[in-house]
Amino acid sequence: MKAPTNDRTTFPVAEEQVTIRKRQRVTETLQVHTVTHEHEQPLEAELSTQTLRIERVPCDRFVDHAIPDRQEGETTIISVVEEVATLSVRLKLVEEVRITRHTEIRRVDNAVKLRRQEIIVERGRSPPDTEV
Repeated sequence: MKAPTNDRTTFPVAEEQVTIRKRQRVTETLQVHTVTHEHEQPLEAELSTQTLRIERVPCDRFVDHAIPDRQEGETTIISVVEEVATLSVRLKLVEEVRITRHTEIRRVDNAVKLRRQEIIVERGRSPPDTEV
């Protein structure tokens, strides 16, 4: 039998197929940690302390009018009067209250602990062909 001349016949000889596979590989590792550094820093400061000394000074004398409060340097003087009945009314200075302000300055040296944080990132290569 002879095949007709116009007919075409195809025979498969070989066929290629492609398969795609994915794999995960670790190429690099990271380690992150926090480090806290402490250091002492000296501090200097001037502190002031005020004290009040109250002194009562008896006067026991007559005056013509009330004496206003007054300031003499660091001392404030407040006059205390009373009315005394006589044939006439007169003011008698009974006492003076003296309040003296004294300021003392002293130097204080002290150290405080200060902290500072930083982040450290370390990179490392993993062994070749390691799968996860």
